[in-house]
Amino acid sequence: MNKKTAITERDQTPLRLIISEFLDNRLAVAGLVVFLIIVLTAVLGPYFTPQNPYDLAQMDIMDGKLPPGAQSLDGDIYLLGTDEQGRDMFSAIIYGLRLSLFVGIVAGSLAVAIGVMMGLVAAYFGGKVDTIIMRLVDLQLSFPTILVALMLLAILGKGVDKVVMALIIVQWAYYARTIRSTAMVERSKEYIEAAHCLALGRRRIIFSHMLPNCLPPVIVVATVNIARAIAIEATLSFLGVGVPQTEPSLGSLIKGGFDFLLSGKYWISVYPGIALVVTIVAINLVGDHLRDVLNPRLRR
Repeated sequence: MNKKTAITERDQTPLRLIISEFLDNRLAVAGLVVFLIIVLTAVLGPYFTPQNPYDLAQMDIMDGKLPPGAQSLDGDIYLLGTDEQGRDMFSAIIYGLRLSLFVGIVAGSLAVAIGVMMGLVAAYFGGKVDTIIMRLVDLQLSFPTILVALMLLAILGKGVDKVVMALIIVQWAYYARTIRSTAMVERSKEYIEAAHCLALGRRRIIFSHMLPNCLPPVIVVATVNIARAIAIEATLSFLGVGVPQTEPSLGSLIKGGFDFLLSGKYWISVYPGIALVVTIVAINLVGDHLRDVLNPRLRR
């Protein structure tokens, strides 16, 4: 092997291969670009939106249900119209994206942390510990996710923090089962046996040796479940048990305009619905291709 070949092979690290294969898929790149634009728009929303939908002083009930492009009594132009409360739909959608992304990312991150820890512990210790944890996972996954979330919010009440808590409870089991199946394979490999021979601590073996090799499938599940969490939050808010109506999440915005669809006031529900669909599709495009890239069996 000559020097040039050796350098080339050394530079082709798994991370570079993953990035290269990911960039080869135009749909995945388009989904990532759209998602980054959505995140950037949501983060910078308060700096360019014409109205703060949380501020009642900026709303006028006389401007309620104005069509897209209409002019208010004060001369303001509402690009996407207004809802029944006189909120600018463009501003409300941007703030709704902020809330939906916050709920999805925070709930997903905490669910990943809990599920990964439980799955690694179950795989490493086995025996009764594995049996107890996996029976809890089986019990959790035996019920429909939305039903469990509805029951939890009926007990906890409305609020963003309550929705986040409910989503953590209904999602951690997916990560626990995913990482447990991968960790069971890793536990029997030689590098784990070598770590035991070196008398390394359990915590170091689990989190420094097993965890890095179990992350690829978890990353895929986490990506898809962020979109799933956003969809569940929107569903719960639409049903009236999630985020309060005073806080413009995408689900509550769709619910607010649902009663006016038959009267021709389509924009109150349709535009938030489009924003919700585009966000979920963009995340799923990224997650689907990550699954193909991180799974060696699906690589070209």
